[in-house]
Amino acid sequence: MTNLKEPKPLTAAAAITHINSFQNVFVHGGCATPNFLLKELVQQANRLTSVTLIHLHTHGEADYLKPQYSANFRVLNLFVGSNVRPYMDFDRVDYIPCFLSEMPSLFKNKVIPLDVALIQVSPPDSHGYCSLGTSVDVVKAAISNSKIVIAQVNNQMPRTFGDALVPVQDIDYLVEHSEPLLESSPKALSSIELEIGRNTADLIENGSTLQMGIGSIPDAVLSSLTGHKDLGIHTEMWSDGALNLLKSGVINNSKKKIHQGKTVSTFVMGSKNVFNFIDNNPSVILLEANYVNNPTVIAKNDKAISINSAVEIDLTGQVCADSIGHKVISGVGGQIDFIRGSALSNGGKPIIAMTSRTKHGNSRIVSSLKSGAGVVTTRAHVHYVVTEYGAVNLFGKSIHQRARALLDLAHPEDRENLEKAFFEEYSKSSL
Repeated sequence: MTNLKEPKPLTAAAAITHINSFQNVFVHGGCATPNFLLKELVQQANRLTSVTLIHLHTHGEADYLKPQYSANFRVLNLFVGSNVRPYMDFDRVDYIPCFLSEMPSLFKNKVIPLDVALIQVSPPDSHGYCSLGTSVDVVKAAISNSKIVIAQVNNQMPRTFGDALVPVQDIDYLVEHSEPLLESSPKALSSIELEIGRNTADLIENGSTLQMGIGSIPDAVLSSLTGHKDLGIHTEMWSDGALNLLKSGVINNSKKKIHQGKTVSTFVMGSKNVFNFIDNNPSVILLEANYVNNPTVIAKNDKAISINSAVEIDLTGQVCADSIGHKVISGVGGQIDFIRGSALSNGGKPIIAMTSRTKHGNSRIVSSLKSGAGVVTTRAHVHYVVTEYGAVNLFGKSIHQRARALLDLAHPEDRENLEKAFFEEYSKSSL
């Protein structure tokens, strides 16, 4: 009989002493960010040199990024959150472009070797299993491939199922600390966003399986689906926008071909209402990103619908979604995973939904992308594009036809200049 390893309860101060200079440290992200452990890590900064933190977007102040800790901590972002953006210099604070579906392989194949994982979990149950709660995504791969696992044990972390369950023996040091999770509350929707929601909802049939992100556009789409029936969720993440549809039964997952009856994601973000709903709810499962975001898995459900947004799109259909020119503001994430998966699905529809203009009044539909702009979705991958002025399907259309179709989605005041710029730029390229 094998003796199972027993994790050791420690204070945060004692647990963090197991992190040393020049090590790679994975940090649990989203609403599960272990900020109590990160605060202690910063407290011990004076004894540390060049500790590299690797994470998806985190919630909280991210004090380790402050200039006074430049010799102590470096950051490799797999996705750039709002708390990190002001510090991005592509030296000390850098970014790794990678599909979310492939991120676990970075750890499994030792492309990024890990020394320590800092995670946040629910207390162990009577069978010795903790739950990763709101975020599974790439965390299981990080746990399995780290030499040391340090867990903040929080009795306010919702208990979720699927790949979220972790045997307590997989954890080396337990730090008990109860605190509310940081929330991402929904914002009020504008009339333009609501119009985009209606235009997008018109493309969605009853019985569809949805992928959508967080933010006003996904929430606007979801608010327009109250009259639909038998919708499902197989998505990278979901938030408050889906909650009313789940509670009302509009989303019941009954028509899904895989995980029928289950709401599937890799992580969840939102308000306390979302946390309460997923806690001990067997109809909600969180699975690893290399499975959920695998295009061949996504395509197994009929009528798979992916709803993603863009920073800008050019008149040929190239979608920039992770940067404003050279300034990286988010990441590749799962956009192309789901665009490809929904395109392969029987009756599936990949959708890019966005406002025609930015909040500063600049057109999101452009003749050419900004210098340095990241092409997340290529013009060969793009299908449906939606703004407040309607929806078009670019699949099978020529460059000229795409430009004509996208001009109709631009703000009326921008169309003439866009058309002139397109013909000037493309006629010059043929000379």
